[in-house]
Amino acid sequence: MRIEALKNDRIDDFLEYCKKHRMELDDSYLYDEDLRDFELNDENPTYIVTGQQGDLIGAVSLMIDDYSKRGRKARFRIFHSEIGNLECYSMMMQTVLKHTAGLDKVFLFVPTVNNQLAGLIEGLAFTVERYSFVLVREDIEVPELGLPQDYEIKPFKSGRDEEIWCEVRNAGFAKLQGSETPITPEMVRKMMADEDNIEGGSMILYHGDRPIGVIRGSDDEYENSLIMNIGPIAILPEYQGKGLGRSLLRASLRFAKEKSYDRTILCVNADNERAKALYIQEGFKQVEAVACYRYDLTTSSF
Repeated sequence: MRIEALKNDRIDDFLEYCKKHRMELDDSYLYDEDLRDFELNDENPTYIVTGQQGDLIGAVSLMIDDYSKRGRKARFRIFHSEIGNLECYSMMMQTVLKHTAGLDKVFLFVPTVNNQLAGLIEGLAFTVERYSFVLVREDIEVPELGLPQDYEIKPFKSGRDEEIWCEVRNAGFAKLQGSETPITPEMVRKMMADEDNIEGGSMILYHGDRPIGVIRGSDDEYENSLIMNIGPIAILPEYQGKGLGRSLLRASLRFAKEKSYDRTILCVNADNERAKALYIQEGFKQVEAVACYRYDLTTSSF
């Protein structure tokens, strides 16, 4: 086997490899639209492993954008080999880590049902940082919002609310593992311009004139059918524990119903037990579990 940097003449082969194996992996960045927008550049260092006939038998690709650099971490888009031995994974790891100068860690999500990949990752000295759950809600009746007096939910307005969104989201997620790196207004503008954006699906919760919560509903796909993805859901710390997250969630569920989505989907960290309990109470059911594996670059053996 041979490892080489991905070149333009084999991008199509790489993309087909990603599509072929995405059901075995965390496919968060392996959807058709993500792969269609894939660019071979410094933000996406990518290598392929080939067999004797030149066919692809492995691929590794990191995502190192500005947000990653500010958080000093990078995420794998794909880390997979068809031959499934530690030697191949070690070779891919050693090669791609050449692009991680200035970072503290790299991480990837592994479905808990993929024991083989988990074993290989652990053999490379990755450790579990946290677990996350995927929850789905079928199209059932949505209760009243239950907003207290002096509270109001308004739709996000582009060109006006980007800084507000950042302030609330960053404060609400400051201690949320995996999301603690602050986002910027430019990132919000880009998010709202993405093709998965739904007009009116992003909302801000106000207490009087003060913005204190945000929620977003976006277009997604699950089990080969359309679904609305809910997230982020963030409340300022001093307003948490007052039932306001439930009201925001119900507002998003009502929006999904108005837009004729049959199901909604969201993710939650396992250690966020209060949030998960809320989602279960509101009709969501756990359908998947993934482990977030991290590799500490500050003590790297490669």
